[in-house]
Amino acid sequence: MEPDRPPTAPTGVTAVAGSATSVHVMWNQSTDDKGVERYEVLLDDKKVKEVPAERHMVDITGLRPGTEQVFTVRALDTAGNEGPASKRVSVTTPEQGPEDTRPPTAPAELTAESGGSRAATLTWTAAKDDEAVASYDIYQGDTKIHSAGGDSTSAVVTGLRPGTAYRFTVKARDGAGNVSPASPEALLTTAGKGAPEAGAAPTELVATARHTGEGHYIDLTWVAPKTGGEVTEYQIRLDGKQDTSLVWGGEVPGGKAEYTFFVGKEDGVKHRVKLRAKLPDGTWGGFSPERTVVTGKE
Repeated sequence: MEPDRPPTAPTGVTAVAGSATSVHVMWNQSTDDKGVERYEVLLDDKKVKEVPAERHMVDITGLRPGTEQVFTVRALDTAGNEGPASKRVSVTTPEQGPEDTRPPTAPAELTAESGGSRAATLTWTAAKDDEAVASYDIYQGDTKIHSAGGDSTSAVVTGLRPGTAYRFTVKARDGAGNVSPASPEALLTTAGKGAPEAGAAPTELVATARHTGEGHYIDLTWVAPKTGGEVTEYQIRLDGKQDTSLVWGGEVPGGKAEYTFFVGKEDGVKHRVKLRAKLPDGTWGGFSPERTVVTGKE
């Protein structure tokens, strides 16, 4: 009988300062042979929050202004096994400025674009504040479901249900914690079950064949999709059947990414390649457009 394994470490952990005293922490779901029961969020290796398995984000409040905060997340399964901690992520809360009671203006021109049956891309016009916008809170109906940095004007919302109508709004928050009025609503109905997951796809994919003394390689470059968090894992599909997982072990590229893989020693072989990203809620985004390359000696 195989031993009961602990959950995997959460990936894609991000921390965004919501105000001078709060931080919004997000992560990708962990996997476990029995099932994840809950997540623990640690600040400087001390548990500060616990949430059930269906949640992958939380607001940590009561922090010191102008201070670096270091977070990790770990999962616990239904058998009580504690998984390893995620990689450490740090964020510095803004300084507490002079007394500020004036909230930012409401974000404007909110739009929602369907990304298949389970995702949507939201875009908006930046709010204005007498100091600076620290973050944006994204609401589904009356429930906060996401947070983005103060310099963001878009985010990808995942984990939606197929064929379902949604109402989204966005609010801006400044460093003092003042919250703006809500943006105008953006209405969206996701595609039905089985629709292609076209949303949150990598863009600007370039595939180039390269020959060395060892054989042929394909060099890929692309721009990561905007997800409102780090993309730490990709799936590369070669010739419509072979999948390769790419997981960033160190610093995650924030914009253009690149990867090289070996495809054999034979000249004149045509290959088709595309890739997709794992989104912050653990689901897969849409595939990039497919590219074709032919191996050949330089």
